[in-house]
Amino acid sequence: MFDDNLQWREINFGENETGKTDEEKARYVEANLWTKVEKYGKKISFLNDIMAMYGYFKDSKVAWYRKSIVIAALVYFIFPIDTIPDIAPLIGYLDDMAVITAVLKYLGSELKPYYE
Repeated sequence: MFDDNLQWREINFGENETGKTDEEKARYVEANLWTKVEKYGKKISFLNDIMAMYGYFKDSKVAWYRKSIVIAALVYFIFPIDTIPDIAPLIGYLDDMAVITAVLKYLGSELKPYYE
């Protein structure tokens, strides 16, 4: 059920370390996004949206609080335990897609340049 290549066990998502939380989440995204995209990329229809969000996250001109929204959505996408398990046929990515769609709606046209 769990992909042993994912490094989710190394991340502390505790609320007491607010200074490290976004940095840890960013490292988690860096370490695991490509693994999940390679494994499931052909099965999901919102891969372009994820790639645009990743480009937005990597842009140094984007404010940290805007990046934290994107980081949270990408962590949810990557994390092996979520509301609807990704291994469930057809519906496994509905919750991931809902989170990604919510962030896309929130950021709106800010993401357009990152689709190229």
